[in-house]
Amino acid sequence: MTVTDRKIRERAEREDRIVAAARAIAESEGWEAVTIRRLANEIEYSQPVLYSHFASRDAIVAAVAVEGFKELAAVLRAAAHAADGQRDALMKVATSYFAFALSRPALYDAMFILPTQLIFAEAETRAELRDGFEAITAVVSPFCMDVEIVTETFWAALHGLAELERSGRVRPGMHEKRIALVVQAIINAENAAPN
Repeated sequence: MTVTDRKIRERAEREDRIVAAARAIAESEGWEAVTIRRLANEIEYSQPVLYSHFASRDAIVAAVAVEGFKELAAVLRAAAHAADGQRDALMKVATSYFAFALSRPALYDAMFILPTQLIFAEAETRAELRDGFEAITAVVSPFCMDVEIVTETFWAALHGLAELERSGRVRPGMHEKRIALVVQAIINAENAAPN
């Protein structure tokens, strides 16, 4: 291993430690507890070292979000793979998305709520962000012609339900019925689409 290779590896390891520490603090105490100073203390590096890796706290949040999108894509693909047929795949992906949002609140906040410079729905969108969308597209596509708009609508509905549930703004214990309604709407999407 060359000196350059070692330095690249060490830099990547430091970045991984920073992201892991930010995520751990956020999951246990909330994102308001994640500061550059706190992270520097947690991983035992100076603040300038952290700034040499990430320009700001928002950049760290974005790095956590990218990890989250990788995890979400893997969860959704596994759900689809475990399904028995197209309808079951759609339901399993919807249920898995919902479970992901509820079980990883700080990660989900980094992905969808907190400000980042991540670009969505553009040519410059990172592959990690596209992968989750593509996992949803794969289970939506058998039920519609306009796959992108139906996938966006399905995703938006799942996200909205998850956010309402997470914030206690809807009746508890009804999420399975709500998910089933959204899934049925996607199954019926092509017949209901305006001409």
